[in-house]
Amino acid sequence: MAGTTGDPPGAAETSALGAMLRYRAYARRWVFLLVLSLLSCSNATLWLSFAPVADTIAQHFLLSTEQINWLSLVFLVVSIPFGVVAIWVLDSIGLRWATVLGAWLNFAGSVLRALPSTAIGTQAPFAFFMGGQGLCAVAQTLVIFSPAKLAAVWFPEHQRATANMIGTMSNPLGILVANVLSPALVKKEHGILIMLGTYIIPAGLACLLATTCLWESVPPTPPSAGAAHSTSEKFLDGLKLLVRNKAYVILAVCFGGGVGIFSSFLALLAQVLCVYGYSNEFAGLCGALFIAFGILGALVLGLYVDRTKHFTEAIKVGFCLTSVVCVAFALVSQLQGQTLALAAICSLFGLFGFSVAPVAMELAVECSFPVGEGAAAGLVFVLGQAEGMLVMLLLTTLTVRRAQPSFSTCQDGLDPLDWRVSMLLMAGLSVLFSCCLVLFFHTPYRRLQAEAGTSPSIQDDGCLAAADHMPCPALSP
Repeated sequence: MAGTTGDPPGAAETSALGAMLRYRAYARRWVFLLVLSLLSCSNATLWLSFAPVADTIAQHFLLSTEQINWLSLVFLVVSIPFGVVAIWVLDSIGLRWATVLGAWLNFAGSVLRALPSTAIGTQAPFAFFMGGQGLCAVAQTLVIFSPAKLAAVWFPEHQRATANMIGTMSNPLGILVANVLSPALVKKEHGILIMLGTYIIPAGLACLLATTCLWESVPPTPPSAGAAHSTSEKFLDGLKLLVRNKAYVILAVCFGGGVGIFSSFLALLAQVLCVYGYSNEFAGLCGALFIAFGILGALVLGLYVDRTKHFTEAIKVGFCLTSVVCVAFALVSQLQGQTLALAAICSLFGLFGFSVAPVAMELAVECSFPVGEGAAAGLVFVLGQAEGMLVMLLLTTLTVRRAQPSFSTCQDGLDPLDWRVSMLLMAGLSVLFSCCLVLFFHTPYRRLQAEAGTSPSIQDDGCLAAADHMPCPALSP
């Protein structure tokens, strides 16, 4: 009886309920995810808005193709030093301030790049373009790996992979928009100003929403045991743990290599295809199919790993299938009249390759826990950008000028480039990274292990009753 033990009536029930009330998920987490997704999408459109119409931009502003390539490459260069700073900002200062700062930099960059099409920037268009792209590149470091942090600190364990998928895939969605919208707007040189002005609109909207709608970096009550221990390691200590973690290093190098290959593929796609008579519109379509099927694959894969937690199996299979398709692209892209085959290959490239990106970010956090999510996801991103810069420079260096064939659609005024060796190297690197990941990557899921046996999260406005069906208490908003 209760009187013989000295415990007050209902002590066991109260203890059980108290354990359950430690965790709660708030509805406003979806607002934060929406703002971050819009910002990431806008930033990606600004990153690759020049690439699908590189020849037209170069011809109108009297720039070289190499200068236009640098407008994309600057994102990779800037991300290396500023990415480390962004990791510290995200884990130390907070997710909200990182998002707001990124939104303002992104908006300022979008405005600065539009000035060369007005009377203000006619004297030095490349300086304005590069300055605007530089600001957007700094913004990217504050945005690109934030979904992993947001999913970890705002979402319960059974929604983390899905939330990460939505936030991460908003970036390739922006690339899809750029691949479709830029060629559609810039059919003639007078469309350049319209294109640059159009991309300011989502950047401004994201800036407005981030400034007015985001009020806190973390919820008052954590949604899971993992969130309760988020960023438990100090910044420098966390980085030291990461570089000593063999599984994390292998994942970072292999996935970073994949990021580098995808970045180079998207930035150079129009230049590779125009040599064999394919139009900018078709190159934009291939890029759009690449992203669209990647988003579709990420949606399915995100839901799958949320239920099964088969992170390692999913990423290994995805990498292997991606390398097979990359080899096919390297061969078929050097042939004329293969529109259907190229469209199918680009679709499969995105389906197998891009879909594993959010899974890789979740896996980076799992294998490095309790290191902060910003550091775990951010270091993968920084390494990926560094590898992307090297891959893109290597691919462009290996090209040689060839005589202008009658079927070429390249419009930069120079003889087109021969990309055969570069495309074969890209395929070889893809196979190498896949083999290394499959053979050498093995890890326990440390965050899931830490959460095992803890009480479940409480969702939104509901609660989970105790084993004896106690009534749910009122929860604060």
